[in-house]
Amino acid sequence: MRILRACDYKRMPWKNGGGETVEIAVSPENAGLAGFDWRISMATVATDGPFSIFPGIDRTLAILDGNGMTLDIEGSTSVLLTTASDPLPFPADIPVAATLQDGAITDLNVMTRRDGLVHRLVRIDIDGGKTQSLTSPTCLLLCHRGALSFRHSNETGALSAGDALLIEDAAGAVLEIDGEATCYLASITTG
Repeated sequence: MRILRACDYKRMPWKNGGGETVEIAVSPENAGLAGFDWRISMATVATDGPFSIFPGIDRTLAILDGNGMTLDIEGSTSVLLTTASDPLPFPADIPVAATLQDGAITDLNVMTRRDGLVHRLVRIDIDGGKTQSLTSPTCLLLCHRGALSFRHSNETGALSAGDALLIEDAAGAVLEIDGEATCYLASITTG
């Protein structure tokens, strides 16, 4: 179990050069864009345009801040994503174009290599206490807004807005959470 602080996240240019990504966590550690097994990151999208193509990768996207954007995903109908929308899974190796609704947005991306991993991303609202069962070997809890404290096995800690908790060998564990926060839980397992 590791607490990942927002001030320590790695900043890097988008693969297509159109913006900047804030990398929260990647496996293997320090893997580049061509060599990761899984990657969790945030990006600010300030202009309309295409998404980067990642061959063999599946992606899930959630809007963290802003008025939303419409995604035109090849082979699908257009989808409007807002902060109220459920996270949207789609292949990262087909053409996708984004159109902003009204100003820049910040999104959360979870990406996994399709030939060995699958992932799930859900939003969790904490208002007081919550017990969260962890069903996947690798889990990352991002505290997007607010603050929380947690207990896992015999360890405790706290997350502020922007911080994350990475738990490996998490399957079957229980995470006890207290506070008031909007969080995102990414679960990664072999597929």
